[in-house]
Amino acid sequence: MTFWRNPEIRRQLLFYLLLSALLLMITWFACGWAAAAVPWQLRQRIRLLILLFTGAALAAAGLFHFLSTRKRYRSLARLSEQLDLILHGRSVPFFDCQEGELSILQDEIYKMTITLRQQAESLKGEKQYLCEAITDISHQLRTPLTSLGLIQTMLTADDLTAARRRELTRQFAGLLRRIDDLLTALLKMARIDAGAVTFARSPVNMLELARQAAAPLRIPLELRTQELCFHGDSRASFDGDMDWTAEAVGNILKNCMEHTPPGGRIDMFWEENALYTELRIEDDGPGIAPEDLPHVLERFYKGKNTEGFGVGLAFAQTVTAAQNGVLTASNRPQGGARFVMRFYKSIV
Repeated sequence: MTFWRNPEIRRQLLFYLLLSALLLMITWFACGWAAAAVPWQLRQRIRLLILLFTGAALAAAGLFHFLSTRKRYRSLARLSEQLDLILHGRSVPFFDCQEGELSILQDEIYKMTITLRQQAESLKGEKQYLCEAITDISHQLRTPLTSLGLIQTMLTADDLTAARRRELTRQFAGLLRRIDDLLTALLKMARIDAGAVTFARSPVNMLELARQAAAPLRIPLELRTQELCFHGDSRASFDGDMDWTAEAVGNILKNCMEHTPPGGRIDMFWEENALYTELRIEDDGPGIAPEDLPHVLERFYKGKNTEGFGVGLAFAQTVTAAQNGVLTASNRPQGGARFVMRFYKSIV
């Protein structure tokens, strides 16, 4: 009975009945006019037979129309019920619609539900990642902030000597720089993750890249009496962003510098072939601990004897991946760490 309560169906039924009555009247008068030369009794019989045939045809057509419409409405109702279940978080398989229009509609709805489900899972993952990132950031900031609080308390002591005050001030400034470096790196990685950074696609000369990446470390390298050597074809290049890549390479060089003993050496090798341009950075320090090696490029991961926040190498990994590249970390057979950046060519 629900089907006949539909206003649209009732309007269709009323229109069909009126149209049938009109057609029957036209048939009655048309038969009488066409059979005017036929005797009256035979004419009435012909009229009645044609009228019955027309009525039966109209009734059959109407029955077929309303039965097919009812079937279609039932399919739509089932589809609506399944969509309602999906909206309430339940996963249900779609029944197979046999009709052409409903089949197309079902396919489009199925594609939409898959897309919405994937987006929901992606948002769930992003929320989880954001929660973990906030937890990690708060944990990373807690230690230097606690140290800042202790130093601030010691600076207010009345019996503090000038030499001790200078030492505490130097430590205070160093902690502030570390916090600033952490927040800057996290902000840049967040912009890259959010797709808010547009990387340039212009030729990057490897020699110029090495020089720009090493420029901020020249003085620290001299103070540590460490040697930085370049090896490679001065014409080698790749298509990418010079500034972002130089900062990423600088983070790797800084990591190598901090883990290389005074008087040690850091080497940068690069080469270009038909598939990719490779940059290899090696040091002669103690290398990466075997248990740290699988995680050294992960964000906020801190290995043994590491004073940083665990974002420098992760930043380099993010920048490299954003430029169709791969960054790997390993140990040299003769000792020391090795970092390899490969920037693949989009057209070979």
